[in-house]
Amino acid sequence: MPSSVIDSFEAERPHLMAIAYRILGSRAEAEDVVQDAWLRFDRARRTTEIQDVRGWLTTVTGRLSLDVLKSARVRREAYPGQWLPEPVVTRLDDPAERVAMRQEVGLALLVVMERLAPEQRVAVVLHDAFGVPFEEIADVLGASVAAARQYASRGRRAIAEGQARHTADLAEQRRVLEAFLSAATSGDLQALAAVLAPDVVAVGDGGGVVNAGTRPVFGADKVARFYAGIFHHAADVDGLTLEPVLVNGDLGLVISGTYRNGRPIRSVIGAAVADGRITAIYNQLNPAKLGSVFDHR
Repeated sequence: MPSSVIDSFEAERPHLMAIAYRILGSRAEAEDVVQDAWLRFDRARRTTEIQDVRGWLTTVTGRLSLDVLKSARVRREAYPGQWLPEPVVTRLDDPAERVAMRQEVGLALLVVMERLAPEQRVAVVLHDAFGVPFEEIADVLGASVAAARQYASRGRRAIAEGQARHTADLAEQRRVLEAFLSAATSGDLQALAAVLAPDVVAVGDGGGVVNAGTRPVFGADKVARFYAGIFHHAADVDGLTLEPVLVNGDLGLVISGTYRNGRPIRSVIGAAVADGRITAIYNQLNPAKLGSVFDHR
């Protein structure tokens, strides 16, 4: 196979991964989609001269992602407990990666996008994040241009109404997260509630494997008590580490250790922050979604 063919595809791989991950919220599923796009690209270029490689691959990746998303809907409706996206984690001591991670889509947006219809999610991602014209999005969706525009419009409206407020820069996120950890580890409920927005929501995803609660926790008082209880039990964890990292471009934590009964604890926490308070906490504990984080540590 000519190296130029492979090179032309590999040059587009980050772009295609970004599209598929934003649509699916899963790096594993995104990687499968991109691999499938490569196979189709390799077959197609043998019989067809592809003038616009990026455009062709973007369309194919969008279609494949739409198919996977529709299939995933059925699985996620039967998902045990709350579903959270697979986090993308980068260490803070890697400046180049920090810059790249700031381009990642945040957890707050991915969480609310999970509520959109598949067509709405694809339309919003392709048009708003990657500037794909609606004529091409219509082709991806198998719909009219007018319908594609409508999908995007309804998707944007749902996002605006449902997304957790998140306006803080990294410096403010650090201040707020440090205050949260200080209050949680000391068991100071009043200080903990003070760093939480009145309408804060805490969501945990254990995938039915790890106990993470089956429903979100709402309100500053309830979330404060919930996390005070979690950190109280941290005394039973040997070798507990709380490492600040970037989680989908925002400040978060990687938590690891071992309970005294030998059971490991592995968790990635991300948060949305606005006006000096946490508006949402996302705690990913499902081992199936943490392999890329802990397998390399």
